[in-house]
Amino acid sequence: MASKAPIYLDHAATTPCDPRVVEAMLPYFTQKFGNPGSRNHRYGWESEEAVDTARAQVAALLGADEKEIIFTSGATESNNIAIKGGAYMYEKAPAGSASRGHIVTTILEHKAVLDPVKRLMKEGFDATFIEPGPDGIITADLVKAALRPDTILVSVMWANNEIGTINEIPAIGALCHEKDILFHTDATQWAGKMPVNVEKDNVDLLSMSGHKIYGPKGVGALFVRRRRPRVRLQALVDGGGQERGFRPGTLNVTGIVGLGKAAQIAKDEMDKDATRLLALRKHLEQTLVTRLDSCAINGHLEKRLPHITNVSFGFVEGESLMMAVSEIACSSGSACTSASLEPSYVLKGLGVGDELAHSSLRLSLGRWTTKEQVDHAAERIIASVTKLRTLSPLYDMHKEGIDLSKVEWAKH
Repeated sequence: MASKAPIYLDHAATTPCDPRVVEAMLPYFTQKFGNPGSRNHRYGWESEEAVDTARAQVAALLGADEKEIIFTSGATESNNIAIKGGAYMYEKAPAGSASRGHIVTTILEHKAVLDPVKRLMKEGFDATFIEPGPDGIITADLVKAALRPDTILVSVMWANNEIGTINEIPAIGALCHEKDILFHTDATQWAGKMPVNVEKDNVDLLSMSGHKIYGPKGVGALFVRRRRPRVRLQALVDGGGQERGFRPGTLNVTGIVGLGKAAQIAKDEMDKDATRLLALRKHLEQTLVTRLDSCAINGHLEKRLPHITNVSFGFVEGESLMMAVSEIACSSGSACTSASLEPSYVLKGLGVGDELAHSSLRLSLGRWTTKEQVDHAAERIIASVTKLRTLSPLYDMHKEGIDLSKVEWAKH
């Protein structure tokens, strides 16, 4: 007998494909299967037209010109093209310095940004990793303090994938434009969920993925500004010159069609989805913090995405908690690091201690999440935390009013 599927509260990791997206993609698997580079017959023309339509749909979501959209395999590839390609193109070594240029990013970025920057550091670039305050917000003032005369690139995510906090992207972009510094944002969690206008928001390069907005996996996009300023990038892969030479190779037409449809649906339904999800998220948080003591929401309480919350539960062992809530599909960090036994580097970056960071859950809601599911998940979490705390002598001491920070533990 098949077990009942867990309640899915891990939409920050990936989203299910919207049936309308699947329907749009289906003809391009078997009927309209041409290569968009084949311009001598109808099969190629059909595919090229589908790609053009999708490019316009993604551009409309971002407030961009369709010529500024480059299709990729996802945000990880987009981040690599933007960061490495931008650094190689704009590198400059100040007089008397061996550095090829200075990059500014933050300690809270996804590994898809941190690792490319670390690779560039091995190749002779310098980098500064900004540390936020306890609220997790990266401000323009923090970025300004990190800039140097040889800064060539700033990369700051629009919204954090683990705690949902929203950074001051328009203000950071304006600061970079004042200094003639290239500005990139990883908008994987933001684009398709919240409004974007790359012109008004002062963004030069923006990364996004299809599977975060109810589209297919394996496809994404990179916005590359064409004017004021015209951004140039060095290609990381050589080939047939597709996608303005930035990302050569035969286009993934079925995936691109799906991304375009997902972008169009996201744009049309964004306000409705955000309003509903915000109400659900607040209801979930309120239920947890009012019924459990030593329970805290991580990051700024207001400047957050409507669908992501990250909650720490004191006096609970992290792995035991994940096992206890196995009927809820959630995570203890980002999807790329949740298999690690190390506590979340994002939470540690906020100053959260190892024990609390280990006993934290990221709960992310989606287009089809219901109030009944949220209520059931909350009850399951409350019951699990309560049961696990009965096994904790530290929790008993806490309830007795003992200040554990002042206890002198015997050494063996």
